[in-house]
This record gives sequence, C-alpha cells and structure tokens, in this order.
Amino acid sequence: MSVIAPAAEPAPFDYTPEELRSYLPTGWELLAGGTAAWDPKKKALTLRVLDNVEFDWPVAVTAAAVAEHGRLEALRRAMEDVFRSRLGRPTRGLGIARHR
Repeated sequence: MSVIAPAAEPAPFDYTPEELRSYLPTGWELLAGGTAAWDPKKKALTLRVLDNVEFDWPVAVTAAAVAEHGRLEALRRAMEDVFRSRLGRPTRGLGIARHR
C-alpha cells in the first residue's frame, strides 16, 4: 500500500521573470533561475535576489498585500522593502575603505 502525499497548495498569483526583473534596483539580479515559489505557511510568494555586491536577500510578496494593493504594487513594495533594508546594512568586510 502506497501513501500519496497531498498536492502542494497552488499559488493564487504569480510573476514572470521579466516582471520580477523590472522591479529590481540597478545592478541587482534574480537568484536561482529567476523563479518564485509559493510558501503555503507564510501565504507568500518567495524568491531570493542578489544585490550589487552579491549578497542574497529574501523577498516575500504576501497574498494579503496583493489583495490590498494589487499584484504589481505588492511586488514593488516588497522589492522596495528589501532594497531599503539593504541600504541600512554595514559594509564592513566588503573592501570599502572607511574614512574617519
């Protein structure tokens, strides 16, 4: 007797790689082939992006944000949140000289 695993919950929305790239800041790239995956626990579409110094960052677009703002606006806000959080990170160890 074999046990069949339940099917994964389908994503209620999705983005093309071109849509994802269009909201990335200059110099940033998509990680792992440019695809996003649905996370049923978080109720969010998740992906990882590389910034211009090749650190990877998680991006999550929640179903609640899509319902409130629309599909593309929710993506823009999620990308902007990641970009703004990246700006606040220290650059120690990146080879950038600090002037005192």
